[in-house]
Amino acid sequence: MTDPTNRRRRSRLLTLGAVTGALVLTAAGVGVAQAAATPPPLSFVAASTTVTAERYDYDGEIYLSLDLGLHVIAGKDPFEIWAKRSGYDKPITAERVVVQNGKKKKVALPSGTVTDFYGLKDFTTISFTDESGAKVAEYKTTFCGNGWGSARTRPDAPATNPYPTGCNGYNPFTLGAVWGVQAGWNAQVPDQPNYVPGQPSFDLAPGKYTATATVNPVYREMFGIPEGSATATVGVDVVDESKGGEAALAKARKAEPAAAPPAEGEHALHAGEGDASRQVSSYLPEFRAPAKRPATLKAAPASGPKPDLKSLPAWGITLSDEDGKWYVNFGATVWNAGTSPLLVDGFRRTGTDLMDAYQYFFDAKGNQVGSKEAGTMQWDPREGHKHWHFTDFAQYNLLSSDQKLAVRSGKEAFCLANTDAVDYTITGAKWRPENTSLETSCGADTVVAVREVLDIGNGDTYSQDRPGQSFEITDLPNGTYYIQVLANPEKKLAELSTTNNTALREIILGGTPQARTLTVPPVHGLDG
Repeated sequence: MTDPTNRRRRSRLLTLGAVTGALVLTAAGVGVAQAAATPPPLSFVAASTTVTAERYDYDGEIYLSLDLGLHVIAGKDPFEIWAKRSGYDKPITAERVVVQNGKKKKVALPSGTVTDFYGLKDFTTISFTDESGAKVAEYKTTFCGNGWGSARTRPDAPATNPYPTGCNGYNPFTLGAVWGVQAGWNAQVPDQPNYVPGQPSFDLAPGKYTATATVNPVYREMFGIPEGSATATVGVDVVDESKGGEAALAKARKAEPAAAPPAEGEHALHAGEGDASRQVSSYLPEFRAPAKRPATLKAAPASGPKPDLKSLPAWGITLSDEDGKWYVNFGATVWNAGTSPLLVDGFRRTGTDLMDAYQYFFDAKGNQVGSKEAGTMQWDPREGHKHWHFTDFAQYNLLSSDQKLAVRSGKEAFCLANTDAVDYTITGAKWRPENTSLETSCGADTVVAVREVLDIGNGDTYSQDRPGQSFEITDLPNGTYYIQVLANPEKKLAELSTTNNTALREIILGGTPQARTLTVPPVHGLDG
């Protein structure tokens, strides 16, 4: 599994001013909108023949805003890949959805084409030569197709794009992904190599270069990319913007794509604050809780669609020393593998910072058919929170070697948000959820009601990286322990099954009181 820091760092270094909006790309001077009536299944183009790349050197840390403007464009049919593994100890298999005689079918991709959930391995080779013609860099990049910068490239293309907005490979326990490019739409191709922890990030000294990007032969043949349009050449002028100091660096960071993954040490999707103007309920009626709580409650249906909460093993586990105290920090994900979204509405008790929560149920057509009491929501005024937390979603425990409680995490309430695509190949998975962060999901202190949703196929991840949200292990003896991620701990939520609500992750504490150590054995063969 690719280290999650690779995707994090790669996204940090990507593009100022990513291509958005209506787009007409060019290849060899020919407008795509004027291309042949039957375009190839997949085209590879550059949006411009020359680009300017801004380079920032701030206290020895390099930020290169390199946007070569490389794009793949789907032909008359969408380009669609499904990647899945049947278990964590099983290889990832991938299939391409093709249209034959008007019907869709899946065609298996060769073994090794997909080795993680970041995309198609070694899709593109990119090389740089300086003004003398000497090669100064060469590397390969992956491609998945999903992204915010996608747009129509010809007038007759479909009006909407159904595919997810990111590759979502950073969660080590992802099970299934769907990648795609809508017919007639573009998808940006990554143009920088993966960041390797402990090694310098990709850099080009100020100057002029020629970048040559080529779709590798195996993919040209596999996806029907014409050989004559499988290579793009772009002139690159790298300019030094370091003199702006911290302000220039802040500008570069601010220009990152909106869907950038977490920064090091935190899950950025759970780092926002409650802002009423940014809530999805302010512009999407389906995310508005009713003005009043249910007058009468219908019993939860005995059968029919329901959510199914599953816990993933803890991941991103680290040890920290803060003010003489030792903490084990970790990421924890609970996801919905059921047949219905988990939808919880909270209704404020007038004049208080407490809401009564209700779970709602739906039939196969999406009609509401029942509701039940589901605990409470409470307002969290702390910096980094400032939103409504649902108090009965999950619980984190540190268990001793005999699996008895050793430490209870201080994190006991949650804002529900679709932060991670855990398995988009299951039936009913929501590929483009709206409520993807605290800033869009969990309300401000001025609201009287709030709606929190965890959609099918999506997970909600919290990174336990702050005191009070981690396990303090200062006085614990050395030995083996287990991090327990427990969903629906009081069983106040109705779901398909409660037998899959617990996941354990082994850790080993060692060292001395002054220098504790942490060992995290792999689980299911994964090191995440």
